Amino acid sequence: MTAVQIGESFVGDGLNAAHVNTVLGHRDGPAGTAWATALATPSAGHVPFVTVLRPSLPVKPLTLFVTKAAPANERHGNLIWGAAQAGIAAGVADALAEGTVTAEQADSHVVIAAVWVNPGADDEDAVYRNNRESARTALENGAQQLPSTAAVIEARNVPSNPFFTPRG
Repeated sequence: MTAVQIGESFVGDGLNAAHVNTVLGHRDGPAGTAWATALATPSAGHVPFVTVLRPSLPVKPLTLFVTKAAPANERHGNLIWGAAQAGIAAGVADALAEGTVTAEQADSHVVIAAVWVNPGADDEDAVYRNNRESARTALENGAQQLPSTAAVIEARNVPSNPFFTPRG
């Protein structure tokens, strides 16, 4: 059984950027247990769901979409369930088609995708594109065990993210 792979990716900028964290692991291991537990224990505003390419066609490996932000309004909810879900499904399928996720893993593993959709997002096509690329690259980063320890040590004195950059 292969180890659990944890990946992270941030794609795009502004309100329509995508931030995706992925966990890929065997269905019979801790990732499978976490996947089933999360599906069976939704909380208010955070209802995990199986990601589909279209109705009745879940992506493989079976992917659980977990939103990082509760739907703020109907538009935000539609972006989560629509454009972001489609992007995550396509990105996982891209990783499968490219071999980042193997054909064997498609039936033996699961993915948990923790997904940020900004409540102010306003471009569903950008939300789709950014989530597609973010899901694909998060799985690739997990497969490559990125970031490297050297990169973490190098960046430790200059942390930055879209919401905060230290001034000194």
